[in-house]
Amino acid sequence: MAIFITSIQSVLAIVIMIAVGYITQGLGWFKESFSGSISKIIMKVALPCSIFVAMLKYFHPEQLANLSTGLIYVVLAILLGYVVSWIEVKLFRVKKGRRGLMMTGINGANTVFIGMPLNIALFGEISVPYLLVYYIVNTIIIWTLGVWVIAADDPTAKDGSKAKFDWHHLIPAPLWGFIVAIPFLYIPWLQEHLLVNFVQTTLTDLGALVTPLALIYIGIMLRSFGLKNMHFDKDVILTLVGRFVISPLIMAAIIFVGFKVGVSMVPTFSKTLIVQAATPSLAVLPILAQTYHGDVKFATNIVVSTSVLFIIVIPIIMLIMG
Repeated sequence: MAIFITSIQSVLAIVIMIAVGYITQGLGWFKESFSGSISKIIMKVALPCSIFVAMLKYFHPEQLANLSTGLIYVVLAILLGYVVSWIEVKLFRVKKGRRGLMMTGINGANTVFIGMPLNIALFGEISVPYLLVYYIVNTIIIWTLGVWVIAADDPTAKDGSKAKFDWHHLIPAPLWGFIVAIPFLYIPWLQEHLLVNFVQTTLTDLGALVTPLALIYIGIMLRSFGLKNMHFDKDVILTLVGRFVISPLIMAAIIFVGFKVGVSMVPTFSKTLIVQAATPSLAVLPILAQTYHGDVKFATNIVVSTSVLFIIVIPIIMLIMG
């Protein structure tokens, strides 16, 4: 019960920061361009700094084998999730223009704007390297398989649609925080001579912007989408069940099987992967829907619904995990 109360408190702290963005957007404090600007600050400045600092502080080279195990687990879980969601859209006869969106909405996580603040609130900054494993795999699969699935479901395409990949998405700015940190981890001289006190302090302070800015951004977006427009038809409910029930169950099952065959993970790592598997759907889903002529309202509804309901889901998952 103590874990449940702790998770409730962590989620409430997140909700309050989201409410700040929601309320201030409603008061008309921000122009339309503000949300785009704050998103760029998070993705291109604050998040790379946060990942860089966390890697130097909590990651050790001997952990690499453990992280590679988690990498394999995440790949297996998301790919299996796509198979299960494909069966789901066929079984329940989801209409064209929604199928790809549903499959990607079930398996694509909002790892940056909600996943990272949530994970830090629940497990502390020590979990950032573990979260990074999920983020890397999730990002690559979204911008390859996820985009292809949505494009192939384009209702306006007569002979199928070819996804036009934007390859810079495969190495987004936050991953550079990880890439740049690698030499510093293996060459102590670099840390001693390049990371003087004021540099470390600056990077740490910039990284600390991630949680408040990301959650305020989510509040702004929720206000812009309009909570009143949220509704639950059959397809939305199927997506919610897939995202909040099936996805974390698949991840938990894979971790359990790995444990049974002797592949162990530290508890924080396994819990991080399960929680990330149940975070809200990726925020860019409506943009992908618009690009490939899918049901934009449906995609928006998925993002809004999962972003609101995760408040209830996460404490329950934490209680079950113990």
